[in-house]
Amino acid sequence: MWQHPQGCQFRAERKGSCIKVGDKECFFHPGFRLILHTKLANPHYKPEIQAQTTLINFTVTRDGLEDQLLAQVVNQERPDLEHLKSELTKQQNMFKIELKLLEDELLTRLSAAESNFLGDNVLVEKLETTKHTAAEIEMKVLEAKVNEVKINEAREHYRPVAVRASLLYFIMNDLNKINPMYQFSLKAFNVVFHKAVAMAEASEDVKSRVNTLIDCVTYSTFNYISRGLFERDKLTFTAQLAFQLLLMSKEIDMRELDFLLRFNIDHSYISPLDFLSNSAWSAIKVMSFTDEFRGLDRDIEGSPKRWKKMVESECPEKEMFPQEWKGKSSLQKLIMMRALRPDRMTYALRNFVEEKLGVNYTEGRKTEFAKSFRESGPASPVFFILSPGVDPLKDVESLGRKLGFTIDLGKLHNVSLGQGQEAVAEVAMEKAAKEGHWVILQNIHLVARWLGSLEKLLECCCEDSHPDYRVFMSAEPAPTPQEHIIPQGILENAIKITNEPPTGMHANLHAALDNFDQDILDQCSREQEFKTILFSLCYFHACVAERRKFGPQGWNRKYPFNTGDLTISVNVLYNYLEANAQVPWEDLRYLFGEIMYGGHITDDWDRRLCRTYLEEYMQPNQFDRKLALAPGFVVPSNLDYQGYHDFIDEMLPHESPVHYGLHPNAEIEFLTVTSDNLFHTLLELQSPDAVMGEGASQTLEEKVKAILDEVVEKLPEEYNMSDITSKTAERSPYILVCFQECERMNTLISEIRRSLKELDLGLKGELAISSEMEKLQTALFFDNVPDTWTKLAYPSIYSLAIWYNDVLQRCKELDSWTQDLSLPSVVWLSGLFNPQSFLTAVMQSLARKNEWPLDKVNLTVDVTKKFKEEFNQPAREGAYVYGLYVEGARWDTQAGVITEARLKELTPAMPVISVRAVPNDRQETRNIYECPLYKTKIRGPTYVWTFSLKTRERPAKWVLAGVALLLSV
Repeated sequence: MWQHPQGCQFRAERKGSCIKVGDKECFFHPGFRLILHTKLANPHYKPEIQAQTTLINFTVTRDGLEDQLLAQVVNQERPDLEHLKSELTKQQNMFKIELKLLEDELLTRLSAAESNFLGDNVLVEKLETTKHTAAEIEMKVLEAKVNEVKINEAREHYRPVAVRASLLYFIMNDLNKINPMYQFSLKAFNVVFHKAVAMAEASEDVKSRVNTLIDCVTYSTFNYISRGLFERDKLTFTAQLAFQLLLMSKEIDMRELDFLLRFNIDHSYISPLDFLSNSAWSAIKVMSFTDEFRGLDRDIEGSPKRWKKMVESECPEKEMFPQEWKGKSSLQKLIMMRALRPDRMTYALRNFVEEKLGVNYTEGRKTEFAKSFRESGPASPVFFILSPGVDPLKDVESLGRKLGFTIDLGKLHNVSLGQGQEAVAEVAMEKAAKEGHWVILQNIHLVARWLGSLEKLLECCCEDSHPDYRVFMSAEPAPTPQEHIIPQGILENAIKITNEPPTGMHANLHAALDNFDQDILDQCSREQEFKTILFSLCYFHACVAERRKFGPQGWNRKYPFNTGDLTISVNVLYNYLEANAQVPWEDLRYLFGEIMYGGHITDDWDRRLCRTYLEEYMQPNQFDRKLALAPGFVVPSNLDYQGYHDFIDEMLPHESPVHYGLHPNAEIEFLTVTSDNLFHTLLELQSPDAVMGEGASQTLEEKVKAILDEVVEKLPEEYNMSDITSKTAERSPYILVCFQECERMNTLISEIRRSLKELDLGLKGELAISSEMEKLQTALFFDNVPDTWTKLAYPSIYSLAIWYNDVLQRCKELDSWTQDLSLPSVVWLSGLFNPQSFLTAVMQSLARKNEWPLDKVNLTVDVTKKFKEEFNQPAREGAYVYGLYVEGARWDTQAGVITEARLKELTPAMPVISVRAVPNDRQETRNIYECPLYKTKIRGPTYVWTFSLKTRERPAKWVLAGVALLLSV
């Protein structure tokens, strides 16, 4: 806070970029606000903007930050240079003042002189003195300029350090696009920068010293940022860091990077090779049109065996590419790998980062909490970003015991927020600031209204506080950026730390068992039953927790299963075994599956999955025979506590989706989705100007205009509803579905046309660009479907190009249906906005025809052996539908049952399905798997219907495998 001479008081709420007010210069951070309070000491002062409080936005340029960082590093490395530069500046200012005074005095005398001023001896002498002084000053100015050039040359040796640091800051500042929790301040970055410069190894040679400084600043910043990132985002950050550094040094081409990140592929090619999918071959064909990859398709077709060996390798990213393709650049190899094996891209990208930056950037070591604590201070609180099943505050309590800060000694105040605990927290913070105590504020996300007060309190308490005063906070990240509530000021000044649960079945099973000890194993009088069921429960807990990583195929929704669920379940197990002569299996399964773990579950299909796991892992005969929890892993016999840990190490097979009942394809799908999301995030982190590159043939606006024109050109006219409805007086359920689909398509087409027309006028300069138009422009540039279109469309996970082609295909299907309004031979169920309405229409039609009560009928499905092209007339009863895919298994057309999926065949297409309605009492119930049908791979909220599919295997196998039908893949 400082006082302007004219009576204006300024407070930098966020600090950064350079601004001058009067004769004062301040530094404010990008996008941060300066609060201007008018009035105060001078009542006559009238600012340009008459307001009690005015918010002014500032931005910082890379050049401005670079100069500031250069001054800092030179001041640390060569304080003599900075001192000389400062002295030179003072001298130059003094020279200017001296000349100005001489000029003013001369002008005064001249104006006062009479007509013959040559007779004024004093004036003539003054003129002569001024002339000599001016000549002397001019010589000194020239000398100062020569010295200034020398000083600047010496300072410029350190310019590369400032350039690197400036780039690192801007990379860091963009991370909030990934997660709003990732907020960092320039002030905090300056601290990291100063420490890195001070820590760097000394060297007499300036060039060597500069290189050491660059490496040290880069690695220190990397460590500072990494400890506050979730595991899933660490590779995104390191990849962005590598790409930006390589772009700056011109080691990679921006066009190639843009191709890798966008990967816009025309999916119309059919693969001639059994080891490449159609999408992989489509990517190869598109790449072959570019100069860098010309002839790639011919070489793969010409040497299929060599390429097959490489593509089907367990770790293809470690293999050499065949023929001359092994000589391509690392980035070009990444592009080829993304085409051939997209599921291995996270590993390939990690190898790329390791090759370019070094192994330190990929080994992923956890920073010790004590080290992070040493960097904290009264003004730098520690902020724990919470993950399900992890309590990071144990680290605080453990360190507190070593340093003498405990609750018993009255030096540690632990406040769990919520239920009116805000006042308690305020008192604790004020006391701790005075007396040098520690304060733990748990779950601050639960007190959204108090967070503004907390931000101010943190700022006030750190002023003139005891040096031992520390604040530790914890909060869960918001599910979406829109729900984020933690104030920017809290996050920016805090040292952020993430703690995540272990990954993999091996680590999870050990972690589950770590919640118990030998005493707990020995406490039950029915030792064998207790130990066996406890081990099964530990495996069940590890399964449900780690299954989350497989996305929607694992669980439809994410649930915060935690160790409390497991420990309470074991307590219940102990109580029930002690109270009953027989093991009450049904009661236990109900308590565990519907209450302890089921209490978190909100989706019916997830509840069925949880119930099925417990039926598989808790069976009445598991004491007599060895129950296999996974292939090759049986429940161990009566062991001691350490014996169970040893058994896991020796007997648990290598990590695989099979441990969770899933098909190995689930891992391929999970890795492919992960890598696609990673590249999409990386694309959005690139600045549009950088993506266009230097000397690009198109500007950003021109590229968007080209996409806009292409969309408008292909956009069909809206359906004339009065013409369509006048074609028939009949209003059957099928015809009503057709009308509804046309109306929905009209709404979507109308919005696309309106928004694009508006943006076109904005690009021409005929309309002011609004925030909505900016969002639309960004979406078109990054190949995303704009939000305003998505709201009126149907659930989809496609990029804009594929989505728009899908819309046009749906229009063609509606065109043919609306010609005579007769039901198509085979209905493209995936092409409907509301497939439920069509399936309901099938039930209504047959219920009316057969005079069945609608509430007593249900759909039944028969999977035919034919595909769409083989049908030329509609079904006699019900309807034929196509466009469905199965995930987690495949359909055996010959046997007419659901069966094990083929490796790498992730979502095989289903044959045409006959859908008809039958009374409930005629439904087939034996050897049936109740299979959910979803619109997209997101599953969950896109549920459509349940189809009963025939199976020879136990339905539980398909439940655990997460088998579902999908309308789009």
